[in-house]
Amino acid sequence: MKMVKALSTILLSALILVGCSGTSMQTQNIDETKYTVIGPGTATATGIMLFQFIPIQQNDRFVRAQNAAIESRGGDALINVEVQEDWFWAWILNGYQTTVSGDVVKLK
Repeated sequence: MKMVKALSTILLSALILVGCSGTSMQTQNIDETKYTVIGPGTATATGIMLFQFIPIQQNDRFVRAQNAAIESRGGDALINVEVQEDWFWAWILNGYQTTVSGDVVKLK
């Protein structure tokens, strides 16, 4: 019985730790002579915490917003990046809305 309890505890701990991982936004140092500025790009991504415990599209919302901002102008990268986060509350969930904006560039 002790073995089952120990395995259950280890499994639960592993699941919690795996569920709490996310993807970081990637930035680049680009030489000014190696890109052309296309124009401003902005995008928003939303993630939800259901019952304050279950993440739904929560962990990668920064990366999704960044990629959507780049794709909004058909570029390759984003410079002069600004990140804004807002949140909202409902009875069974919290929502987190991330907006990424900046200058979209096309690499040469």
